[in-house]
Amino acid sequence: MGELQSIGNHMIAVIGSGEEDAVLNGFAEEAGRLIAKSGATLVNGGKGGVMAASAKGARSAGGRVVGLLPGIDNNEANEYTDVILPTGLGEGRNLLIVRAASVVIAIGGGYGTLSEVALALKLGRPVVGLGTWEVSEEIVEVVSATEAVEKAVALLSAG
Repeated sequence: MGELQSIGNHMIAVIGSGEEDAVLNGFAEEAGRLIAKSGATLVNGGKGGVMAASAKGARSAGGRVVGLLPGIDNNEANEYTDVILPTGLGEGRNLLIVRAASVVIAIGGGYGTLSEVALALKLGRPVVGLGTWEVSEEIVEVVSATEAVEKAVALLSAG
């Protein structure tokens, strides 16, 4: 992969399942690392699975991680999250995640991820999908974490 253009002051969301999945979490960790290298801040749901893996990747590259928790207990956050925001909104926090992001990368995921994808599309946020829901032609489908972040950065640079 070539040098990523620095996109500073933008947040890129990485969304996906909170369940442990070695393949998806590997993609998420790599995406987090590349997001940090681009200069963007990673935002996600602050818990396990894809969220923790992407946060781990971002932190390993010196990046900043914002986690919007569904509950009110800061202790629910994964250990890699820098800014913990306990919303008390349950799944309603999904709207805050996609609203905060300039672009969304969906990696795998269940119904929570589906709701975030739908909300992002409704808000006009670009969505890059890696092994996720195929519900709209607007989702930019990719096959690797590297391609996901490259597309996300390109969408930010074009917008």
